[in-house]
Amino acid sequence: MIRVLFADDHEMVRIGVSSYLNAQSDIEIIGEAEDGLQAYELALQLRPDIILMDLVMKEMDGIESTRKIIQDWPEAKIIIVTSFLDDEKVYPALEAGASSYMLKTSKAVEIARAIRETYRGQSVLEPEVTGKMMQRMRQPDRSALHDELTAREMEILLLMAQGKSNQEMADELFIALKTVKVHVSNILGKLEVHDRTQAVIYAFKNDLIHEK
Repeated sequence: MIRVLFADDHEMVRIGVSSYLNAQSDIEIIGEAEDGLQAYELALQLRPDIILMDLVMKEMDGIESTRKIIQDWPEAKIIIVTSFLDDEKVYPALEAGASSYMLKTSKAVEIARAIRETYRGQSVLEPEVTGKMMQRMRQPDRSALHDELTAREMEILLLMAQGKSNQEMADELFIALKTVKVHVSNILGKLEVHDRTQAVIYAFKNDLIHEK
């Protein structure tokens, strides 16, 4: 079972989404929080596999809660589920350490899919979020850390930016899955980021999407 903590300050939202998710054979809601502070405390107490995090909440907002959770528990996997798509919400949430970013307009089945994929180590971004990243985050930094990447690591980083899973990258490059995982780990270390989502942000921000 994928153990999920759900943080949202609207009870009806929690009831609706939780009812659908609890009906899934592989997902279980193990806790609910109505504000960011409670989400932070429950996350460290329950250690869920996935945290669904709203952004605008009392006591502590979702961005600060995400930042504090990642600071104290770097392995946490957080999916932002919000109504906001503006830059001052999207980028800080991802930079704080969120693995995925979904909108509340998404269907429940899409949120369930995001939970499963994030649990497997992938990043799920709403198409609108990806579009905004491509438009707004292309600010090249040629003194950047990607100069340390090998040709193969750069190739894998670009495939990650295209949303490819580890298995898809292995199939496309005709290399072993274990080899892909080693390269991904090396990429995260060289770019000084914690996860694939932040690596993808780095790729867009430094305009690497055009470097073939």
